Amino acid sequence: MLRMLRLLFLALLGIVLIAVASANRDLITLRLLPEELDQFLGIGWSLEVPLFLAIFAGIVAGLGIGFVWEWFREAKHRAAASQHRREAGRLEKEVSRLKAEKPEAEDDVLALLEGRKAG
Repeated sequence: MLRMLRLLFLALLGIVLIAVASANRDLITLRLLPEELDQFLGIGWSLEVPLFLAIFAGIVAGLGIGFVWEWFREAKHRAAASQHRREAGRLEKEVSRLKAEKPEAEDDVLALLEGRKAG
C-alpha cells in the first residue's frame, strides 16, 4: 500500500514538473552581474536558458545549500555520538574485564542479578 502511494506521488510530481516545464519554455538571459556593472568591469558573462531550467536549477541549488547547511549544523551531534560510542565500547571492555576478575558472588541477590544460580 505504501509503495503504491509513493508511486502515485512520484507520478503526480512528474506530471506537475512536466506541466511547469511545458508552460515555461521561453528563453531568459541569466547574467553574472547587472548590465551596468558588466560594462564597467568588462565582464559580460550571460547565458540564455529556458525559464523552467532556471526554476528547476534554483530548486536544486536551494536543496543542496540546505543539505550542506544542515550537515554543518549537525556536526557537533555527530561528534558527540562518536565520542559516546567510543566511551560505551571502553566501558563494555571494562565490565567484561571486571566480570572475568571477580570471584563468584555469595550473595543470592547479586547472583540472581548476574544471571547465576545461587549456591
